Amino acid sequence: MPTENRQFVLASRPIGEPKPSDFELRTVPVQAPGPGEALLATQYLSLDPYMRGRMSAAKSYARPVEIGQVMVGGSVCEVLASHDPNLPVGAVVLAYGGWQDYPVAKASEVRVLDPAAAPPRTALGVLGMPGMTAYTGLLTIGQPKAGETVVVAAATGPVGSLVGQIARLKGARAVGVAGGPEKCRALIEEFGFDAAVDHRSPDMPEKLAAACPDGIDVYFENVGGEVWSAVFPLLNDFARIPVCGLVSQYNAVEPPPGPDRLPGLMRAVLSKRLTIRGFIVSDFASQARDFYTDVSGWIREGRIRYREDVVQGLENAPEAFIGLLKGRNFGKLLVEVRAPVPA
Repeated sequence: MPTENRQFVLASRPIGEPKPSDFELRTVPVQAPGPGEALLATQYLSLDPYMRGRMSAAKSYARPVEIGQVMVGGSVCEVLASHDPNLPVGAVVLAYGGWQDYPVAKASEVRVLDPAAAPPRTALGVLGMPGMTAYTGLLTIGQPKAGETVVVAAATGPVGSLVGQIARLKGARAVGVAGGPEKCRALIEEFGFDAAVDHRSPDMPEKLAAACPDGIDVYFENVGGEVWSAVFPLLNDFARIPVCGLVSQYNAVEPPPGPDRLPGLMRAVLSKRLTIRGFIVSDFASQARDFYTDVSGWIREGRIRYREDVVQGLENAPEAFIGLLKGRNFGKLLVEVRAPVPA
């Protein structure tokens, strides 16, 4: 059995953008599993924007990571030792092991994966939390209909790319907003979107309006900021806006400059009869089976594509996470940890 465990803990709460010094890499003894627990070896760690919120002490829908605690995160792991007869050694599982080599988890809180059904790391992306976020948020709140226009921000990310593809499967037009010509080209050529708009273009609002000549019926919000400002005047009557994330604001230390826009927003909510609903994927836990059945089936049929951005080595997790918040990743961001498994 391994004796040493590398883990990243929160060293300080960021002010603005996270810095490498906000994380500390520690080496501690491997913890022995107790009754009903299992010792795991991390293969892949998921990096996601929600982790920025966990680094803050501000009130939110989930408890923050405390200073000195291991950074949270979903992971795909191999079972090294188990004190639960229903969880065999050698099984590959989905866990919430965090940023470390050898987490200990309650056997009841991990899910055994079938490598023959799908690559295990997809349980962190297209067949995991990001995929289910796209599926449930779009279909439950957005409710796209044939012929409507669906716009999604951060469109080449694991959530956004699936939102656009599902919208197309439902007969809607999919317009993606992404950063840079390479990502915009991939939206059309790889993911099958109808149009793509580069949010870095100085005339982005005009290009978005040209891509949406009939207005916007569904806007899947991942970003906020300037993209929302360009979308807002294009919203049709009865438009639906699932609010999944606001990544452009996560590092903000003060309100944005300019006039108070809330009165105008509320006037539009009333006059256009807009539906704006924030959600957390766990709100729709009852849809997990439908999500997996539908999306895994669409992948097998070649109707859904996904992309992964894999960084090698746990030691590179902080830099990769900081880049994620700046849009540097292309696809679902994963860290390949591959903690050594004893022979």
